[in-house]
Amino acid sequence: MKKQLIYLIVVICCCSCSKKEKLIVGSFDWQQIAIIDKVSGKIEWTYDLLPEEECYDVEVTPQKEVLYAYKQGAKLIKRNHEVVWDYKTKENEELYTATRLESGNYLLAISGLPARIVELDKKGDVLKEMAFNTVTLDITQQFRHIIKTPQNTYLVPLMSKRKISEIDESGRFLRSVFCGGTPNDIKLTDDGKWVVSTGNAQSFIEIDPETKKITRTVETTSLNWGKLQYVAEIVRYKNGNTLLANSNEYKDDQSQPLLVEIDPDNKIVWRLSFNPQITNISTVYSFFE
Repeated sequence: MKKQLIYLIVVICCCSCSKKEKLIVGSFDWQQIAIIDKVSGKIEWTYDLLPEEECYDVEVTPQKEVLYAYKQGAKLIKRNHEVVWDYKTKENEELYTATRLESGNYLLAISGLPARIVELDKKGDVLKEMAFNTVTLDITQQFRHIIKTPQNTYLVPLMSKRKISEIDESGRFLRSVFCGGTPNDIKLTDDGKWVVSTGNAQSFIEIDPETKKITRTVETTSLNWGKLQYVAEIVRYKNGNTLLANSNEYKDDQSQPLLVEIDPDNKIVWRLSFNPQITNISTVYSFFE
């Protein structure tokens, strides 16, 4: 019995170690979503978007399903391209955030007048929604990616206001921190810091929300080589490295890597090899399988 238990533990450990990092990527000006093997850069899976769709946010769930936001809605699909659910926005709304919460439910953030945050259950049915005002009439310039914190507040990168605002579940603004640029995405570190991509400011920053101070700025001049362009979605790894979508959507320079990984010493330690099949990347999500 003891030998069988040891064997089982070894098998589980081997299976866990054999998992490889994958990246799912997309962009508003590329009519595909793709899963890439990070080590080889090889495309392993693709999904063709409908002509009227654009990809602004994408993830892979623990069930290996794909969740993405496409401006007029959000979809959850299986790897065989079967649609599990398809949430549609109202007239004069644009949907830029679709993310899975720790609970297994889903968070959608919708630009509009007013803007809305919607939470769906695992079947795609609405659990709750909350309206809030961004004080920006151009809905395309309101925000991109919103996240929910462990304290059940929401962090909203307000693009045209050049700041991050925290709001509660009633839509009440709690605090704001100016960050410059056109903040596109925000992630939390384990110690509660905010990691923010600044879009057309071509950088990412780290903010201490308690002091409202920027504690780190990483831009092209901070790096050992390469050039940051429109810094869109980011991934913060447990080791402190930061993976970022180095989008060329507003830049003439097409020679820069579309994905780069930067360590805590500001050295680029990985980049996505050139692939003519990939037009651009503005959203990226890391997972293992």
